[in-house]
Amino acid sequence: EASFSIRALSLVDRGWIWARTCVRGGSEKGWGWFLDGRRERKMNTFTDFIACAEHLHRQGYGRPSNTVAYGGSAGGLLMGAVANLRPDLFTGIIAAVPFVDALNTMSDASLPLTPPEWPEWGNPLTDSKAYDTIAAYSPYDNIAPRPYPAVLATGGLSDPRVTYWEPAKWVARLRPASTSGRPILLKMNMEAGHAGAAGRFDDLKETALEYAFALWAVEHRGAS
Repeated sequence: EASFSIRALSLVDRGWIWARTCVRGGSEKGWGWFLDGRRERKMNTFTDFIACAEHLHRQGYGRPSNTVAYGGSAGGLLMGAVANLRPDLFTGIIAAVPFVDALNTMSDASLPLTPPEWPEWGNPLTDSKAYDTIAAYSPYDNIAPRPYPAVLATGGLSDPRVTYWEPAKWVARLRPASTSGRPILLKMNMEAGHAGAAGRFDDLKETALEYAFALWAVEHRGAS
C-alpha cells in the first residue's frame, strides 16, 4: 500500500513532482479494484497508468519530456508494458527487478514460484485464453521498433522471484529495437536478491542510482 517515503524529498527538493498511481490490480480502492486488474483484465492496469500520466500532463503537472516512470517487480511488468504501448509519454523509465518475460516464466513449471502464481496470472500451459492474454501484454514478447524512452533496468543475480535473465533478456532485445537513440541500461547486482542490497547504505546507493538516472533522463532528454 502507499506510504510516505522521505527519499522522495530528494527529488521534490529539486523541484520535481512525485505522483503515486493507484491503478487497478492494487487494492487501494477495494477488492473490486484488485479483481479488475488481474488475469483477463490485466490490461486495465496498463491503461490506468497511461490515463494517470495523461491526466497529469493535461493538468499541467509535467509533460512527456520531463516525466519519468518507476515500477518494481510486478510494477516492472507495468513499466515494460507502458513502454510498448505509449513510449511517447515518458522521457525515462526505471524498471526495478522487472517481471518482463511474463509468458515464458508463466510457462515454466520448473520455476518454484510459477505454479503458485497461476491463480493470479492464469496458466498458459493449460488455458489457451490465458496464453493469448499474457502474450498480448508480456513486455519482452511485444518489443517492436519504437522510439523508446531512456530505460534503466535493475536485477539481482540471486533473485528467486524475478530471475536475473528477465531484465537481461529484455534489455538485450530493447537496445536494437529502439529508434530513439536513448540509452537502455542494465544494472545487475551480483550479490542481491529480489529486495536489492541488504545493507542500509548500499540500499541508499541503489536509490541514488535510480534518482540520478531520472535526473539525467530529464536534463539530457534530447541527447543519446
